[in-house]
Amino acid sequence: MWLPASFLCFSPEVDVAAGIVVGVLGIDAVRHANDRRYLGLALIPVILGIHQLVEAVAWWGLEGKVDAATGESAITLYLALAFVVVPLLVPLAIVGIEPDLTRRRWMVPSLVAGCVSASVLALALAEGPVRAAIGGRYIAYSVQLEQGGLIVVLYVVATCVPLLLSSHRRLVTFGAANVVVVAGLSWLQAIALISLWCAWAAVGSIAIAAYVRSAAVRHPDGGTGPKLPHRSITV
Repeated sequence: MWLPASFLCFSPEVDVAAGIVVGVLGIDAVRHANDRRYLGLALIPVILGIHQLVEAVAWWGLEGKVDAATGESAITLYLALAFVVVPLLVPLAIVGIEPDLTRRRWMVPSLVAGCVSASVLALALAEGPVRAAIGGRYIAYSVQLEQGGLIVVLYVVATCVPLLLSSHRRLVTFGAANVVVVAGLSWLQAIALISLWCAWAAVGSIAIAAYVRSAAVRHPDGGTGPKLPHRSITV
């Protein structure tokens, strides 16, 4: 079956603006990740910012404003970031900052789901073909994939469930909001209305950068001080 993947922005100009904003937020988060455990979380907005900038090049390729080879490379890189990097990075980042051993064990299936979905999607990208076309105010991508529905489920498990299992209250709140927003944006996309994924990426990046900053304030020693009991971690 063909697996659609059209989670994009209004235009290449919006992609560039969003990429710059999200990338700056990511760089700020990395700068404040004085505890290396938070580095994976801080890298998420960096990847999202690069993602948006790469998509601008994909737009220009489809519009004939850059050469075909550059546009095709951008399309492949865009999907590689979305399909391979994100489902691996998100659960790893959340597990990395989880202080509760039991909750980390609960997150292991999400890690496995991320590895499986990333592996299958990487193979699909390598084998091709990949289709991309401008669909009004977004780009519609698709790849040929067996058991596409199952892979989508594994992808969602990898990227959403770890947040919901976290002992950090702010991450759980963000995770719950993420599920609602992703469902809503998927519906908007399904009825061929405008895609707002880049806007949600910016909101999520603001939340991540703020969280990493607050962690730096709470643990100015970079995590080398005494560890709090697991049950008291309620940020």
